[in-house]
Amino acid sequence: MLELRGINTYYGKIHALRDVSLSVQEGEIIALIGSNGAGKTTTLMSVSGIIPPSSGEILFKGRAIHDSSPEAIVRLGIAHVPEGRRIFPFLTVMENLSLGAFLRKDRQNIKKDLDTVFDLFPILKNRKDQPGGNLSGGEQQMLAISRAFMARPGLLLLDEPSLGLAPLVIKQIFEIITELNTTKGTTLLLVEQNANLALKTAHRAYVIENGCITLTGKGRELLVHDDVRKAYLGL
Repeated sequence: MLELRGINTYYGKIHALRDVSLSVQEGEIIALIGSNGAGKTTTLMSVSGIIPPSSGEILFKGRAIHDSSPEAIVRLGIAHVPEGRRIFPFLTVMENLSLGAFLRKDRQNIKKDLDTVFDLFPILKNRKDQPGGNLSGGEQQMLAISRAFMARPGLLLLDEPSLGLAPLVIKQIFEIITELNTTKGTTLLLVEQNANLALKTAHRAYVIENGCITLTGKGRELLVHDDVRKAYLGL
């Protein structure tokens, strides 16, 4: 579904991604783990067109998207949940969700997807008329994921969904991530600081260090890899 070929991306003069290549097959959950500043967020922002790569190729379903605008990439079926959630705090929960579906014309299916969101996150239904900024951090993360889901993406990019959340909320968020994949067929590329949880959830994973992919394998295999255990699992 998604393929990065030799991507190089810069922040000004900083070479943030160095010849990054990775792939995501339809139906997979792929985790991208690494330390702070390793290039995880930049990878997602390159895919979604926010920070276009200076060289290399990004293909989505065989189509080159590395020169496309973020809006065009959303239209093709990629939705991005950024680090820090970035909901619209002064809009209601319902308005946030409606904006997720802004580009869609299939009104009946929008209603079905809204029902799905409220089934997955009943708290959002209870608070649908409240401003998003009044929600707790965990509820805002639920809203951010749901807003992206309302675009009905084929590929969902998730950046640090557990950041700043309580353990019980993190558990709930990751249960929903798994459910979106297994029951809704959503393919996910997941950036996550909690390497243990990410590797347990992902089918496959990549390790990125200093802007370079250094290791790849099945999620459960990397859980017991000596380098990963020492660097990211504290073992």
